[in-house]
Amino acid sequence: MKRLHVHVSVEDISRSIGFYSALFAAQPSVVKSDYAKWMLDDPRVNFAISTRGREPGLDHLGIQVENTEELHEVYGRLQQAGGNVIEQGQTTCCYAQSEKAWIDDPAGIAWETFHTTGESAVYGDGSGENRARVAHEKQTVCCAPQAATKPSSACC
Repeated sequence: MKRLHVHVSVEDISRSIGFYSALFAAQPSVVKSDYAKWMLDDPRVNFAISTRGREPGLDHLGIQVENTEELHEVYGRLQQAGGNVIEQGQTTCCYAQSEKAWIDDPAGIAWETFHTTGESAVYGDGSGENRARVAHEKQTVCCAPQAATKPSSACC
């Protein structure tokens, strides 16, 4: 059975753990100095937060699968969705060993698909994810919306 994955970048891990623990009425299943994760069944979601150097807010979304068969099924869906799929392969990320791939949706939100195969004592160096994100950024930079200029005079 698949599980939705949501990863949010936060500034204050302790405060955020308190907030999300109250919101979900559950304590995280993983807590590190820079990361926390809730494996919720209602709703069925892998919700993670970290202070890994990104701007606060939505970092990425994903689909977590339970076995290799489901992973190949979702990989096929990525191909059908269009866009450039970045196959990261085996990696260490978020204190876990996983196999994963990345794609950007039409709004530019990064989506990862992954199968977790074990735990890790380290977060991971992010090199595979960074390569995947850099590849996506190179494709979308030309089309990124430009920030609107603010009017020079303020009004109410």
